[in-house]
Amino acid sequence: MQVSVESTSALERRMTVGVPVERIETEVNKRLQQTARRAKVPGFRPGKVPMSVIRQRYEASARQEALGDLIQETFYEAVVEQKLNPAGAPAVEPKTFEKGKDLEYVATFEVFPEFEVQGFESIAVERLQAEVGDADLDNMLDILRKQNTRFEVVERAAESGDQLNIDFVGKIEGEAFAGGSAKGSQLVLGSGRMIPGFEDALVGAKAGEERVINPTFPEDYQNLDLAGKVAEFTVTVNSVSAPQLPELNDEFFAQFGVKDGGLDGFRTEVRKNMERELRQAIKSKVKNQVMDGLLAANPIEVPKALLGNEVNRLRVQAVQQFGGNIKPEQLPAELFEEQAKRRVVLGLIVAEVVKQFELKPDEDRVRELIQEMASAYQEPEQVVSWYYKNDQQMNEVRSVVLEEQVVDTVLQKANVTDKAVSYEEAVKPAEAPKAD
Repeated sequence: MQVSVESTSALERRMTVGVPVERIETEVNKRLQQTARRAKVPGFRPGKVPMSVIRQRYEASARQEALGDLIQETFYEAVVEQKLNPAGAPAVEPKTFEKGKDLEYVATFEVFPEFEVQGFESIAVERLQAEVGDADLDNMLDILRKQNTRFEVVERAAESGDQLNIDFVGKIEGEAFAGGSAKGSQLVLGSGRMIPGFEDALVGAKAGEERVINPTFPEDYQNLDLAGKVAEFTVTVNSVSAPQLPELNDEFFAQFGVKDGGLDGFRTEVRKNMERELRQAIKSKVKNQVMDGLLAANPIEVPKALLGNEVNRLRVQAVQQFGGNIKPEQLPAELFEEQAKRRVVLGLIVAEVVKQFELKPDEDRVRELIQEMASAYQEPEQVVSWYYKNDQQMNEVRSVVLEEQVVDTVLQKANVTDKAVSYEEAVKPAEAPKAD
């Protein structure tokens, strides 16, 4: 087999492969012999059809099949021989494809970029230091109570924070518009659910009262037909309900799976969850800084095949997330290209760090991660058992741990500074990278 390789760009390779005619004829004859054993030809018993008849009837299809298989086989033999690492399927163009002659074809494909990850010392990482204080815990308990607020009907004028049950009809220039009317709608004053001015105009209203209000749709309102226009809403208040915070009692604790220990037990459980959230938030922010630093220090060219595959994955995810009657391929590729490139480049860099430093998943860390994830559930032992019985989930956890080990490897050489911050600042979501 004759093989020659030409580099047409940094990643693209043009490989010419020649396959001897003898190998082709051997493959063709092999297929014809297989066909002869099962072919049914009128006038002949199965398995007794003369080879000349078999060749006359089936040689063309056997040759076509043999050539297709040989191209696939010899392509992979050639890339192994040439020590190439294709990043996608090749585009194959036959040069000679005639009976009785050697087969020669050209395969054009991209290879994975060859590089060594560097620049660890140039990566700056700010590692946050925080703890869960009593004030943070008290604030979280208040949040949990507010999230479980109940509303009870009251006989007084509405205040901000009250929930109103209302009927309303909206008009613009005397004409009703789509989506501008409702009956029995529940609205919490101050929630910002309605357009500016709508909720404020209902403060002080009482049950049974009718008010005509004139809020203005924002200039950037999603419905361009309404944007910037003054509306007239006739609103009837059916009832006014005041918020009632739940008591910190056993009934409230049971909603969160805490059945024993009273208030002290509930505070202990909430603190554990906050501490787990804090650890995850700090770890995530450190990881994002490390990944951003690796990207900046290691600009590499991305194979088009890998980028296209990632764009398609993101398209599918978008359709699954947002639904709708749209096919993934209908979404413009440019919407996802920047994010796809970031993912592909990071995947290549992380894989190369694993290779350079011969990293393998630390099974002790795998076990610790599973136990930490399981601790968020009421029966953690069952969750741990489920993970260890599920190979796919275990592989995903090992991938997470391996990525953490990559981060740790970088941190050993990076410029790391510790910064003491409050719990709230530590758990506050970081700004997503532009590509995301």
